[in-house]
Amino acid sequence: MVSGELSTITLVAGGLALLTVLVNGLWRPARNVVTIVHEAGHALAAVMVGRRLRGIKLHSDTSGVTVSRGKPEGPGMAFTAMAGYIAPSVLGLLFATLAGAKLTTLVLILIALLLLGVLVMTRNAYGVFAVVASAVVLGLIALVAPTWLQAPFVYLLTWFLLIGGIRPVIELQAKRRRGAARDSDADQLARLTGVPAVLWVLVFGVLTASCLIAGGLWLLEPVAA
Repeated sequence: MVSGELSTITLVAGGLALLTVLVNGLWRPARNVVTIVHEAGHALAAVMVGRRLRGIKLHSDTSGVTVSRGKPEGPGMAFTAMAGYIAPSVLGLLFATLAGAKLTTLVLILIALLLLGVLVMTRNAYGVFAVVASAVVLGLIALVAPTWLQAPFVYLLTWFLLIGGIRPVIELQAKRRRGAARDSDADQLARLTGVPAVLWVLVFGVLTASCLIAGGLWLLEPVAA
């Protein structure tokens, strides 16, 4: 793929991803992807710190919950609670790095592994439907669609994770201002650490924005070249 074509793909994919995040009618169904990655982040963090993963539920209102067993306090529990909101942005940064190195096939493989892992642990019907639907789209792109379509798909998904990782943080704080989301990840972290929930929301915001900046620089490199 020549540099000019890659630059066009990067810009168009970024524009479509931004449109999807900003337009509520597009964001609502697309947010399921962010929720899947969010809950996968909790699940992976739980396993990494030695907690026993019990299951994941994904709901039609695009919320989700990951249940694990282990010590109810301490650094491990805090890390598990923190991982969800930053997971889409961190995964987007990883994908941006791989896409920048022209490793789009590896990105597709990682997506397949993530969906398989979430599917195995999903414990409700809608959750299974959401993961299987995502897997069908991935399968069509990876196995049926022409090769030239795979790179635009990877760039679109990568941009969407980077940009879309920020909106849930904004939505979280908006809900907290209205007195809702009292048991959010930020509020759980406040109880675990003694650090005010609003500061944890700020941490989420800084980390997701940093991933967007770093990932965006990787993706936009062909444009600047």
